[in-house]
Amino acid sequence: MISASYTVEYADSGRRLDQFLVEKAPALSRARLQDLIKAGHAQVNAGLNKPSYRLRAGDRVTLNEPAPVAVATEAQAIPLDILFEDEALLVINKSPSMVVHPAAGNWEGTLVNALLHHCQSLSGIGGERRPGIVHRLDKETSGCLVVAKHDAAHRSLARQFAGREITKIYLALCAGQFSAKSGVIEAPIARHPIHRKKMAVAGGTKGRSAKTAWRVLQELAIPGAEGLATLVECQLFTGRTHQIRVHLKHLGHPLLGDALYGKRGRFTRQMLHAWKLGFTHPTAGVHVAFTAPIPFDFTAAGISTPLPPPV
Repeated sequence: MISASYTVEYADSGRRLDQFLVEKAPALSRARLQDLIKAGHAQVNAGLNKPSYRLRAGDRVTLNEPAPVAVATEAQAIPLDILFEDEALLVINKSPSMVVHPAAGNWEGTLVNALLHHCQSLSGIGGERRPGIVHRLDKETSGCLVVAKHDAAHRSLARQFAGREITKIYLALCAGQFSAKSGVIEAPIARHPIHRKKMAVAGGTKGRSAKTAWRVLQELAIPGAEGLATLVECQLFTGRTHQIRVHLKHLGHPLLGDALYGKRGRFTRQMLHAWKLGFTHPTAGVHVAFTAPIPFDFTAAGISTPLPPPV
């Protein structure tokens, strides 16, 4: 648990409280810090505040992360595709039909339910509903996801995610064909001003910075109404909500099967796969990398293998 206090300097005057704490406590995600602020575990001048509170020079910020609570989520014997496991962590090849953690409408059948059955222990930093969960994938996104078995591993991995030290490479099957073979898109992302379930590229100073590098791997024709398509390798340098989906939509090439940002078509899910994941092992201190096999629905769509190695 983290217990600390900070005095706001003039240079941080005007910053949001949650943004300030992200820098001061990089082991905790912004979402986790926002939850702590709302619950009163992070305060300004010993009073309750919102994550959006704008700090003033001289403010006294206190952060007291509570002890992990006992997990009440039910353990369920759900098969897991485990790519790697040791005493500190697991790397899972998540299926495209699995929700990561329990929430409204999905209290059972989640990855957390399966992990509680498989593991003797999981980190408690994520709270009662998210034991072991360091990062998430959308329900319909398949592929590599790392899980922490104890708090020390969780803190190490969270610091690496916050510090953008994690290698995250995805496969995306997109509509249409690109005019270039590779590129980088740096465009801030914010909540859509009208459709609140969607994110969008934001203009001006709005939104949070987001950077995605992309490279064309294959061009193909999808049977039916989808027509021409492109398999793209995407590397994330930031981790914004729906980042790849929003950036590819902004480029004019939405993911096939993405009902929110494009159209479902003949596919049963958004065609996005967390292909490769690399990080420094929390206890061994060496770099490790994992690759999730290409899903059947990608090869069924006409993707040919093996794919070229990263540049």
